[in-house]
Amino acid sequence: MNKNFFKKSILISLAFSLTIISKNFYSYTNHSSKNTIAAFNHKVNSPIEKVLYAAYLTNIYQTANLYASGLSADVFYKAATGFYNLKKTANLNHDKSILTIVDFNQPSHTKRMWIVDLQKSTLILNTWVAHGQGSGDDMASLFSNIDSSHQSSLGFYLTGEIYTGKHGSSLRLDGLDANFNSNARQRDIVIHGAPYVSQQTINNIGRLGRSFGCPAVAPELTYSIINLLKDKTVLFINGSDSKYNSKYLDQNIAANYLFPNANKPAPVQGTLNNAIIH
Repeated sequence: MNKNFFKKSILISLAFSLTIISKNFYSYTNHSSKNTIAAFNHKVNSPIEKVLYAAYLTNIYQTANLYASGLSADVFYKAATGFYNLKKTANLNHDKSILTIVDFNQPSHTKRMWIVDLQKSTLILNTWVAHGQGSGDDMASLFSNIDSSHQSSLGFYLTGEIYTGKHGSSLRLDGLDANFNSNARQRDIVIHGAPYVSQQTINNIGRLGRSFGCPAVAPELTYSIINLLKDKTVLFINGSDSKYNSKYLDQNIAANYLFPNANKPAPVQGTLNNAIIH
């Protein structure tokens, strides 16, 4: 999605309601997309950035049909906020706009991995992914950054290089959240294929098999997944842990990355085109 074109489109529609812009952006966003924007309830300093950022993410969420695929708006917004924080602060692959989301609040027998192209507002893949043996059976409820815990780790990751190991072609991961997933490379937490990630396993035992903490995927999808995600794309693993926090969930940084000139004052007089922020 071209963010400048999007920004212009939004501001054209808002130009006829300057009172709303100056007084109450959040009520506007709630009315424009009640079911999805309601999940975006964190503060962004600038009212203009707030409406642009919330509307931008909601447009991606709706256009990619992520609600129908089972991905909650709240989890998507968290993941996307981290993505845009990392775009501003980390060395991401600028040739890709791929964001991978895993939601361990959902059971393993559901397809709880989503690969989204944010630039194209497209859902590329929605599939199964396993969690660690130490995290639970069908539901993952325990998470750890400790070696040999065999538990999954929450948070933001950058993908690394492909290598060949005991599971065949696998993709290295570097955890970015200190104390939550920062030991991922040391623990050999990688994306790899596993035969226990299959419909047959679900039919036999009612859930997927489990890994030693890796987000394992179906063997027939491994090659395409790791080649799509390799070389510094973002993975976000969500789960229920009240202690989890991340510096990459700063929505002001994300909004400013997308719309850095949103707060520049527009001319009072002139044509509508002159009032649009470029």
